[in-house]
Amino acid sequence: MSTNGTSESGCKSEVRTTNSTCSPDDLSVTASIVSMTGGILSNSLALFVLVKSYHRIRLKSKASFLLFASGLVVTDLLGHLVNGSLVLFIHSSHKKWEAFDPDRVLCGFFGASLVFFGLSPLFLGCTMAVERCLGVTRPLFHSTAVAPRHVKRLLGFIWVLAALVAGLPLVLWRPYQVQHSHSWCFFREEEPRDWLDVLLPLVFSMLGLVALLLSLLCNTLTSCALLQSKMRRKHRCRGTSYHLEMIVQLLAIMLVSCVCWGPLLIYVIVLTTQTQSEPASFSLLLMVRMATWNQILDPWVYILLRKAVLRKLYLVLHGFWNPGSDCIHHRKSTILWASVEMRPSSTMQNDCICMGSVHLPGQ
Repeated sequence: MSTNGTSESGCKSEVRTTNSTCSPDDLSVTASIVSMTGGILSNSLALFVLVKSYHRIRLKSKASFLLFASGLVVTDLLGHLVNGSLVLFIHSSHKKWEAFDPDRVLCGFFGASLVFFGLSPLFLGCTMAVERCLGVTRPLFHSTAVAPRHVKRLLGFIWVLAALVAGLPLVLWRPYQVQHSHSWCFFREEEPRDWLDVLLPLVFSMLGLVALLLSLLCNTLTSCALLQSKMRRKHRCRGTSYHLEMIVQLLAIMLVSCVCWGPLLIYVIVLTTQTQSEPASFSLLLMVRMATWNQILDPWVYILLRKAVLRKLYLVLHGFWNPGSDCIHHRKSTILWASVEMRPSSTMQNDCICMGSVHLPGQ
């Protein structure tokens, strides 16, 4: 969901106190290009990392998580491509909707695209949290119920659900409306409105908030289960380290989603349920700009919060604070991790996750 806009009241071109011309619209276009480019590069790099990890991994539970993560990154990538291209086209047409979109077909597509690429990452993050919760607390059920084919079907279902919500205003003849900045389209938030104009934004916001709350609940349960098993275990279980890596990534995704999307979802509910004496276009646009950072920050979770990267960061920091005192330990840890990574698949099948005193088979 990559969109940036400016208010209609720009700087007058006739007023020139210096040789340079004040142009907020040019700044908005530049911001859109930077956001779109950064989002595309970040998600492309994250997708490369995930695909490489998927081909190297042998644990079934990790494979299902990587499929969900790849679906999330692909969704964010397409969101930047589609919405960013629409924003650039609108600015290049000088935001004259009557000239290039008199029937508001493009506006309807733009609004639906914003809603779709906004809800899809929230739904995917929630699904990943539920999947990890089952993988940690109910590993036997997870190993039989969450197969790669089931993951792919679930990904399709999530995208279809988000598309249905995004298409509701078009189906119910409550089309998306050009906002005051004339640079994007969203739900109708102005008077006069009927009950459908109130219901549609509420459905959008409530679904997003439910996804965030469910992610918070599942990640909390998973974290508690992992901490409990870590405190009770008698020996090192390699499967637990994979779960810890995944839950750290999920917690980071949840934090980013709450910070970026929480204000917009709550603000839409406030706008919908209260009568506004004046348009709140600037505040709404500010919330949307915050939400766009979700798709830029998400891929860096998978790029940076990996076990290999964190291990190297730890060694760098440890060497910085204790120079020259850890060479032997670094060499031994490198050999140890290399031997672990080269373990044959037959031994990997015996990896376990410790839940209390019961050792359950790996997924």
